[in-house]
Amino acid sequence: VQLQAYGGGLVQARGSLRLSCAASGPTRRPDGMGWFRQAPGKEREFVAYIRWSTYSTYYADSVKGRFTISRDNGKIAVNLQMNTLKPEDTAVYYCAVATSRITYDSASSPGAYTYWGQGTLVTVSS
Repeated sequence: VQLQAYGGGLVQARGSLRLSCAASGPTRRPDGMGWFRQAPGKEREFVAYIRWSTYSTYYADSVKGRFTISRDNGKIAVNLQMNTLKPEDTAVYYCAVATSRITYDSASSPGAYTYWGQGTLVTVSS
């Protein structure tokens, strides 16, 4: 399974970007998909998760109300709409697929995910 993330770029503070990620290869319906990000010199951190069967979502407190995760109905793909961006949102954003059951507590753990994309860089200027 390969994940291709795209949509990153340079944007001014308070601007918007939309990231997308699609899976290719032999895939079956996942438990869900998530987004993580990693800023220079920092650990990878959880951003958002969507459960495939119920469309229920989890968000990191730092992005709640500004970011929206959604999924594609026809393929294994997920989007991240990012609004009111801040300089502290600058990071490489990674998408990931969870093949095992994700709970509210485990959604933020990178180890709970099976497949990862290569990342797309988002830079927010002040």
